[in-house]
Amino acid sequence: MMAIEERVEAVLRAGEAPNLHGLVVRRHGEVLVEHYGAGEDYRLGDALGHVTFDAATLHDVRSVSKSVVALLYGIALKDGLVPEPGAGLVAQFPEYPDLVADESRAHLTIEHALTMTLGLDWDESVPYTSTANSELAMEEAPDRYRYVLERPVVEEAGKRWSYCGGGTTLVGGIIARGAGRSLAQYAREVLFEPLGIGAFEWTTGDDGVPLAPAGLRLRPRDLATIGEMVLDGGRGIVPAEWLDEMLRPRVEIGENFAYGYHWYIDTGEPRKIGAHGNGGQRLFLDPSQGLVVAVTAGDYNDFGQPSTTAVMKAIEQD
Repeated sequence: MMAIEERVEAVLRAGEAPNLHGLVVRRHGEVLVEHYGAGEDYRLGDALGHVTFDAATLHDVRSVSKSVVALLYGIALKDGLVPEPGAGLVAQFPEYPDLVADESRAHLTIEHALTMTLGLDWDESVPYTSTANSELAMEEAPDRYRYVLERPVVEEAGKRWSYCGGGTTLVGGIIARGAGRSLAQYAREVLFEPLGIGAFEWTTGDDGVPLAPAGLRLRPRDLATIGEMVLDGGRGIVPAEWLDEMLRPRVEIGENFAYGYHWYIDTGEPRKIGAHGNGGQRLFLDPSQGLVVAVTAGDYNDFGQPSTTAVMKAIEQD
């Protein structure tokens, strides 16, 4: 069987990944593949034009941001800055006394936000270009936290996974409040700088608040470094105990596929772990091989993510 680097090269030669912007594949720290492309790119909804990517180019990681937020929550929990996941969710926002007093929301916990099982009326199944998408509607609302917390309760929490960037928004807000600084500042101090990651951006909303669900911009190499840190048990940066909790399958999504705390888990053998983002952004971890794959791509609002799918299919043939 061909090696990973040969299979990836075959995909690229065949033009099967036309919107691949960046790819870093490492096994036990050794670089197997590092590739950069070119194409139209965006910072969330803002067009950046045609970009020629290289190792220094920052790229939206979109909803991979959510998985980074989960890492930050674990660090903040260790530092005593945030409550345990089982704590009440609405109670963390006492500025909304009407919602705090609403008995129909009293059962919601931070864990429900981390597992996307809030049971609220929320829909991100349409493209992220319209306020018919709940995440876009949240950003258009006068108060993003209130917008999420007051969504109608449509089903029992904790029972069914329903994709919800609003939950990440609340978790990010809880971290920032506990840390006494912005999510981006906290991330720089406790995660990125300890990992040697100097260059990053966290896109903000109109109010200057970092967009927790999708605003992070990283270099593929640095995204891979975050993955290696997870495989290495946190390196004393993220508590190993939190990683165990974060990566425990908590709600079933599909056959042999589950969700933990803002991370996807392939529960087959061998177990694999992933963080996914719109456009084909991906952080893929195979602990059995010490394999880390970081992908950035430009298939925005194409839920099939063909470029990333082609590359990952080649990588996972082992």
